[in-house]
Amino acid sequence: MTNNLIEAQYDITKKSKLKKFYESNKILIYLFIFILIILFGYFSYYLDSKEKKEILLSENYVEAKIYLENENKVEALNLLKNAIFANDATYSTLSFFMILDQNLIKDYDEVTSLFDHLLANNKFDREIKNLLVYKKALLSSNYVNESELLTELKPLLNKETLWRPHALLLLGDYFVSKEEYVKAKEFYIEILSINNLQRDLYDHAKSQLAFFGNDY
Repeated sequence: MTNNLIEAQYDITKKSKLKKFYESNKILIYLFIFILIILFGYFSYYLDSKEKKEILLSENYVEAKIYLENENKVEALNLLKNAIFANDATYSTLSFFMILDQNLIKDYDEVTSLFDHLLANNKFDREIKNLLVYKKALLSSNYVNESELLTELKPLLNKETLWRPHALLLLGDYFVSKEEYVKAKEFYIEILSINNLQRDLYDHAKSQLAFFGNDY
């Protein structure tokens, strides 16, 4: 009986404290609830907007492909450039690769600026970013000097990445084009030291070394 009275009194005291706390802090409680509602609404709006943006970019990407199939390169290019500046890691990259593959932009400086925009304004998977770095260097190799090319490829040469062998091969071929065969040979030899190398990369480096023979 005594225990029941104590428990009843405890419940009354507890409820009284809760009521007092609520009355003392109800403005803060309402404000907190209001903020939660606003945050939930904003988050829902953000997700909805992001989904709509993805759908629109997807539709525009497909539309650009249709324009290209019909030889309407101007309209295709407009859609693809808009996608790049939408800063979507997936469709901005796909759109840019289509521009490169179809050679829709001839101006080197314009293409380079698009590379720089993509790399600066998107959060990529590491290997996608490395691919962009490699593709930029591949394009630049026709326009830049040795020091500039090495600087561009430095992020790929100094770490383990799928694109390191490609970067080494690019440098080997670059020095061959400059008739600097001793330097080229060093990169081809380094390629062959890589484990699990792609067969086409291995064959290319091997054939280049065979071509040099013992002359260099």
